[in-house]
Amino acid sequence: MRLSRLAAAAFALAAAPAPLDAHAQDYPNRTVTIVAPAAPGGLYSLFARLIGTRLEQKLGRPFVVENRPGASSVVGAAYVARANPDGYTLMVATSSTMATNVTLFRNLPYDPTSDLTPVALIARVPEVLVVNSGLPIQSVADIAKLARATPGGLNFGSAGPGTAQHLGGEMLKAALGVELTHVPYKGMQPAISDVAGGHIPMTFAPIPIALPLIQAGKLRPIGLSMAQRVEALPGVPPLAEVGVKDFDAASWFMLVAPGRTPPEIVEKLFGELRAMAADQKMRSEFIRLGLVPIESPAPDELKRFVAAEIGRWANVVRQAGLAGTE
Repeated sequence: MRLSRLAAAAFALAAAPAPLDAHAQDYPNRTVTIVAPAAPGGLYSLFARLIGTRLEQKLGRPFVVENRPGASSVVGAAYVARANPDGYTLMVATSSTMATNVTLFRNLPYDPTSDLTPVALIARVPEVLVVNSGLPIQSVADIAKLARATPGGLNFGSAGPGTAQHLGGEMLKAALGVELTHVPYKGMQPAISDVAGGHIPMTFAPIPIALPLIQAGKLRPIGLSMAQRVEALPGVPPLAEVGVKDFDAASWFMLVAPGRTPPEIVEKLFGELRAMAADQKMRSEFIRLGLVPIESPAPDELKRFVAAEIGRWANVVRQAGLAGTE
């Protein structure tokens, strides 16, 4: 009897869960990869470098950025979804990755609600509608006028199908009742370069990418995709203020990990990113670039946020007639 009780006690001790911070005590003890699921040079890479530098300084191990572009972040997201959930593979994701793609793609090879774990929101990213500065366009009304006067309407660029730029263009098309044709590119840099070079007339673009070309006089800003003004472009009004009613389509970026990543590792990373977001120097840099800093909710609350965003963007994708088109 005594032997049985001892055996039972030993079994119970062995089966008991490890202390909550067991995985996190020595994390990280080797190099961590942050996947940027787009071509180098865009916001994915920018945020991955910012986060990687901060975490490397705080946690004392290398954080390297790896670009895995393709299919509106699907290639990179599918890779991370299949990665070992040990905290050594992370990814910068956006509202396209975590929400829009669910409705846009017929057969999405990952489920953002189970295959990926939100760690922390990084920032909201308002888009600015820009046109080639050589065009006779000063306003949204001028876009509508030129589109009606041009056989086949006007083209607009984007970083790829289902991106914030694509959906912004489709929303503008519906609001103005004119013909606008989507021209997808493999990233934001080639799209905005073609607008600056006069190959296509316009695009929505994240403010940090558009700002240097606006300052150089190669692009003319027409309006913002979000309902609030932005300090980096104080003279540019929200589209909702200049004739495009209820237009509010700012995207967001977050750090994610593979599903089933130990919660104590997720919490450790969240704590570091929350401290980064509270740093006044970092906040000032975000604002200077045209980003909107966010005080991120906790990871569990972020799961509910992602679920709500899937529903919100599903309505936008369906109204644009894009559901299941990829």
